[in-house]
Amino acid sequence: MILSFNIEYRTNWGEEVRIAGLSPESVPLHTTDGIYWTAELEFEVPNEGLTIHYNYQIEQNGIVTRKEWDSFSRCLFLSGTSKKKYRINDCWKNIPEQLCFYSSAFTEALLAHPEREEIPQSYKKGLVIKAYAPRINKDYCLAICGNQKALGNWNPEKAVLMSDANFPEWQIELDASKLKFPLEYKFILYNKQEKKADCWEKNPNRYLADPELKTNETLVISDRYVYFDIPAWKGAGMAIPVFSLKSEKSFGVGDFGDLKRLVDWAVSTHQKVIQILPVNDTTMTHAWTDSYPYNSISIYAFHPMYADIRQMGTLKDKEAVARFNKKQKELNSLPAIDYEAVNQTKWEYYRLLFRQDGEKTLSSKGFKEFFDANKEWLQPYAVFSYLRDAYKTPNFREWPKYSTYHAKEIEKMCQPETADYPHIALYFYIQYHLHLQLLAATQYAREQGVALKGDIPIGISRNSVEAWTEPYYFNLNGQAGAPPDDFSINGQNWGFPTYNWDIMEEDGYRWWMRRFQKMAEYFDAYRIDHILGFFRIWEIPMHAVHGLLGQFTPSLPMSREEIESFGFTFRDEYLLPYIHESFLGQVFGPHTEFVKQNFLQTTDVSGIYHMKPGFETQREVENFFSDRKDEDSIWIREGLYSLISNVLFVPDKKEEGKYHPRIGVQRDFIFRSLSEAEKNAFNKLYDQYYYHRHNAFWQQQAMKKLPQLTQSTRMLVCGEDLGMIPDCVASVMNDLRILSLEIQRMPKNPLHEFGHLSEYPYRSVCTISTHDMSTLRGWWEEDYQQTQRYYNTILGHYGIAPTVATPELCEEVVRNHLNSNSILCILSLQDWLSIDGKWRNPNVQEERINVPSNPRNYWRYRMHLTLEQLMKAKELNKKIGELIKYTGRAPQK
Repeated sequence: MILSFNIEYRTNWGEEVRIAGLSPESVPLHTTDGIYWTAELEFEVPNEGLTIHYNYQIEQNGIVTRKEWDSFSRCLFLSGTSKKKYRINDCWKNIPEQLCFYSSAFTEALLAHPEREEIPQSYKKGLVIKAYAPRINKDYCLAICGNQKALGNWNPEKAVLMSDANFPEWQIELDASKLKFPLEYKFILYNKQEKKADCWEKNPNRYLADPELKTNETLVISDRYVYFDIPAWKGAGMAIPVFSLKSEKSFGVGDFGDLKRLVDWAVSTHQKVIQILPVNDTTMTHAWTDSYPYNSISIYAFHPMYADIRQMGTLKDKEAVARFNKKQKELNSLPAIDYEAVNQTKWEYYRLLFRQDGEKTLSSKGFKEFFDANKEWLQPYAVFSYLRDAYKTPNFREWPKYSTYHAKEIEKMCQPETADYPHIALYFYIQYHLHLQLLAATQYAREQGVALKGDIPIGISRNSVEAWTEPYYFNLNGQAGAPPDDFSINGQNWGFPTYNWDIMEEDGYRWWMRRFQKMAEYFDAYRIDHILGFFRIWEIPMHAVHGLLGQFTPSLPMSREEIESFGFTFRDEYLLPYIHESFLGQVFGPHTEFVKQNFLQTTDVSGIYHMKPGFETQREVENFFSDRKDEDSIWIREGLYSLISNVLFVPDKKEEGKYHPRIGVQRDFIFRSLSEAEKNAFNKLYDQYYYHRHNAFWQQQAMKKLPQLTQSTRMLVCGEDLGMIPDCVASVMNDLRILSLEIQRMPKNPLHEFGHLSEYPYRSVCTISTHDMSTLRGWWEEDYQQTQRYYNTILGHYGIAPTVATPELCEEVVRNHLNSNSILCILSLQDWLSIDGKWRNPNVQEERINVPSNPRNYWRYRMHLTLEQLMKAKELNKKIGELIKYTGRAPQK
């Protein structure tokens, strides 16, 4: 069988078009003019036919310089005798404008076609027409209608229905011997239930001249995109951490089994997306401080507390069962999660069940398949967890043995004949059950037309499996965080190591690719936590506690000469903390003399102090106050932190003689000490440095990484683009079709106090609050003056705003967000419940999940009612369902 490939692509000198996917090596095409490229290949096709998958790419000197969009590889079914010839006319595929509809969120859940049509019949002389049309749900199909009998003679009732065998690509093969050319046709959206045409595409007629086909020839026309003039698809959903879920049978914490009950509630209220926080294992010390879901010890392993005990199996020991049932009722009745008690009790259950059923499970076919597919990460994780507990620290650098990872040693420990094996195999057993349970929840959600949206943290713990096994990928001598923003005026110090992007680039970002691909097994959409980290990360020196002394990495620091070119005279003392008698009283109040005597030393300049040795860094101060928790000590400690960060410039960590203006320094005393001329000159260089200097540079950094990472799976990509956003971020996210995050109280337009919902881009997710913010009701009570302005200017009400957010006000805010232009409106469960006085939490303070300015926040928020109660809340569910339906977020087609 002969395949003749034809594509038009205008190449530059030295470039060639090649086909990838047909063989281990790419196949060259040939050209005479650098525009029209062709290749003829001979294939052996079995009698039952053969499906080929391929894509085009551009190479120069053997190096791939560009690939076409290949989230959906080209797919063609071949059949016929050895004399058959396929003439394939392709067009280069760029990223579609409507890329989101090609994601698995839509093709596998929201617009899934679970029952596909057969591949169309083949003819000796055939015409195959293929078209992409993802925006069609299972009750509709694509049809073709045209200027002759075989195409219905423009009668839509006689249109030819196309096959969705390769949805979202549709195809039809026509008997070319019965066609008269030239051919004119259009695509139709066809209602399968009512068996009638719903609407025509708006384009002019499509035209095909006589291709002069011979017998045993089939012409394939590919890559035609189809759009219909129908309302834009919009959906609604909810955001809630798995640990916050509560059912009558859960064990004091939400689990993967509860996700199915949540899906049922989503369906009953017309919600389409469930968004959760990271679910990876964060166990460091088995204390409540492990509750932070972004500080995982593994990017692959799930947290054991998410296992649904009911699905794992039943203990045969009736006394133990009775004891656990009693404990379950106690833990489940608590208003918030008791992290330590929950995990201690569930681990006791796991050990008993493993002793009872472990051998049988580990010898099962299903487990062996899971183990073989996940061995690369599963063994190091299990051994790490075992050694962490054996040596009583997650800091592997302090372990007496195995502090340096050697794969062969770890492999040896995982052999069944070793003494360590039973302790290690317990982790295999638990991870297998977690895998089965989340996979079952995902499949159930898809069957109900609901997409699960996960969360990929930007960082990893420095005491993690990955830092142990692959340290070369990380800069362990720095700390990742975020510059000051509305969440935290001192910035955020997450403590994570930063990435060694140069090393990651050398192997094609394999570490990230594996991470994304593993996540795609369970989720159809994901949120990239702090997407700005792919442009640049805020890196804080190890001696700092707050985030103010950080610098962007990578960045373009300024030389002394460049700084002075702005009219600002650089002095070395600007690198040192400015500590003056005049403001010490403002910082320390009644503790001023105590601070001067114990932490400061005088200098040759009257009124000027330096920090005493032993207190020159924030980390030294932190260590001194580590066991002093009284209010006065905290006051003094925070004041000393602020003195140490009271510098005007931060030296670059790599280049000597290069500097960064200290972030947010305009609020500090050293800036106030400058003359007006100096302030103006400094502000000019500050503005240029933080808002203009790096745009092209950071765009280049992001485009090295994000295209191949976001296209490595078919998950729907959403970026958390909050905070200090460079101008280049919006253009990169738009080019890659990444959904942005829009929050009304954090507007991206600096001229607005509140975001304008009508101006949100379609390619975005809008919400009222995130896990890092107060809920709608909590925010309403935080700043009365701001609330008043919102009440008058945004909601358009006259008079004085209520002191609390009433159910009626909350419903109005929710309705406004549902009416926004965003493709997805995902609200926290707390904000959904706020619209009903009967069902919302009586105590608004219990609704907050995280306070970013508190590095020791206890993540323990839990629903105040059960999922069973929620399902029975008929009036609430009806209200939510109607709000979603009447705002156009429950599309019928």
